[in-house]
Amino acid sequence: MAAESLASIPVDGGRIAYRCVGVGPPLLVLNGFAATSADWDPAFIHGVASSNELILLDHSEIGNSTDDGKPFDITQLADDAAHAMETLGFDRMSMLGWSIGGFVAQTLALQHPGRVNKLVLLSTDPGGADADRISATVWSQLVDTSGTPREQARRLLYMLFPSDIAESLYRQFGNIVAAARARLSADLVNRQAAAMDAWHRNGVGNRLREISAPVLIATGAQDVVIPPSNALKLLNAIPGAWLAQFPRGGHAFMAQYPRRPLADLINGFLALG
Repeated sequence: MAAESLASIPVDGGRIAYRCVGVGPPLLVLNGFAATSADWDPAFIHGVASSNELILLDHSEIGNSTDDGKPFDITQLADDAAHAMETLGFDRMSMLGWSIGGFVAQTLALQHPGRVNKLVLLSTDPGGADADRISATVWSQLVDTSGTPREQARRLLYMLFPSDIAESLYRQFGNIVAAARARLSADLVNRQAAAMDAWHRNGVGNRLREISAPVLIATGAQDVVIPPSNALKLLNAIPGAWLAQFPRGGHAFMAQYPRRPLADLINGFLALG
């Protein structure tokens, strides 16, 4: 596997940071809510990068990306991703989006259909009135930046995973997650939350049938952030889509099933002619 590289590209009012790892066909990787390209499970990323060149973007104003501080929406994030592809010299590529990154991937596939080879949608929903929404309790926890970074880390892990797994991960990686939360601004969380809220008012809804690229949908059966019923809604709306459901999987089920079977499943899907 090729050595990892870090860089950024200019966009209006700021820069979009990205990192590249792996060798093979290009795959644009789009992060989840309040996550950076560094927050992916390493075993999962290395598994997918064994067969693909991953370009992992940081959305506006998170990680090493910057912007002009103005509100943004999912359409703007999709435009940023398309600009990154063009700047990096890719006419077409496949895309993998997790959570809010899945919103961006769907939007990009509809706005720029000629740029998309295949889509992998992880723990995401179609937006609009068709989407099954997060509970008010979990939503309030998701956007809560109060407390110490360690307290925030514990709350986050218990949202992303079933409780027994969350406790184990908290004991092992609580300090790492807490350090990431300490670098996260409340303003960024609020701006991403506003973009998510707008997505759930509008989304792409009945336009999903226009997606012609092959699509793999995967979800954790115990996801409390984006209810797993949304995967069936995506499956029914996108022609020819595939669906994989992971038992006991939380919102970040990629960390529970990193190499086998998830990375292997994605690699096999992307390799199909």
